[in-house]
Amino acid sequence: MPVSADKVQPSPAWTKFCERLPQECSIDLTEPETLSLTPETWGVIVEVNERVNAMIRAVTDWDHWGVEDRWDYPDDGAGDCEDIQLQKRRLLTAFGLPRRAMRMTVVLDDLHAAHAVPIVRTDSGDFILDNKTNAVLPWSDTPYDYHKREGAEGLVWVALSHKRAPVVTAAKGATSLP
Repeated sequence: MPVSADKVQPSPAWTKFCERLPQECSIDLTEPETLSLTPETWGVIVEVNERVNAMIRAVTDWDHWGVEDRWDYPDDGAGDCEDIQLQKRRLLTAFGLPRRAMRMTVVLDDLHAAHAVPIVRTDSGDFILDNKTNAVLPWSDTPYDYHKREGAEGLVWVALSHKRAPVVTAAKGATSLP
């Protein structure tokens, strides 16, 4: 996936998530930026994607928390896209995959709505785990317009596009900004 040298700000909701749970946003620079994609690792990635998609009820932040955008773990069984993706990353980390190789990413989906997905960076390419499908796809095989993602070096995010990125994800009626 092409990454710009431009550093960008994460969403305010991500920043608040990191303030509440700093251990979930810290980056261990001794971990690899990419993981070796073995059949066993692929099996874990596919299983976690399917399991979390099946067990978390999709609900907007307005309906769930009464706010426009909040990134959090769906510990009560409900959450929007970024909550679901954070749960996937948490489980993959528990299976021993390096968090540094799993980068939260903001995209515009096929309806031009803001959406969050994790990119799993591997030696065989970058793959997307999405709550909209159980298929784990190469990033280039999705219908998404990629805007920004977590950097691999620290809390700063990096641009994936020169277009202006959405400020919130998965909000009712959220659309791209000019």
